[in-house]
Amino acid sequence: MVVGTVPVWEDQILLCRRAIEPRRGYWTLPAGFLEMGETAPEGAERETTEEAGARITIGPLFTMLDVIHVGQVHIFYRAELLDTRFDPGVESIEVALFREADIPWSEIAFPTVSLTLEHFFADRAKASFGTHLGAIRWKRPSGAESSASLASPSP
Repeated sequence: MVVGTVPVWEDQILLCRRAIEPRRGYWTLPAGFLEMGETAPEGAERETTEEAGARITIGPLFTMLDVIHVGQVHIFYRAELLDTRFDPGVESIEVALFREADIPWSEIAFPTVSLTLEHFFADRAKASFGTHLGAIRWKRPSGAESSASLASPSP
């Protein structure tokens, strides 16, 4: 299970530029694998501290996305940053705050991060945050590279 946060400071979101593969050099929300002995919110808070050196107050569950082709579930919690002092960890080249208009969409590392950000900005525009469930399915058309498609979970 991958757990992370959507850390918010005023009208900005904290992103980390990855220092490791896969997708080295691309931007992501702070997230990583849940460790034994911790709850999902505890893991999300730990990953935010490790990757960004950010202090947060963890909020409610925001997205839970099945990544079927790799047998993973990615969970993101909303979070409020307590300040703007950051200290990127060894897995991050840099961290930065972005307004919606400045998000480097073409440089986002993973479909789960793009989808989580899209949900966040849509919910913020409505001034009503929900919990979003879904799945990432990779379809490989014959003779073509892999491509992602998003699907809602079956009831």
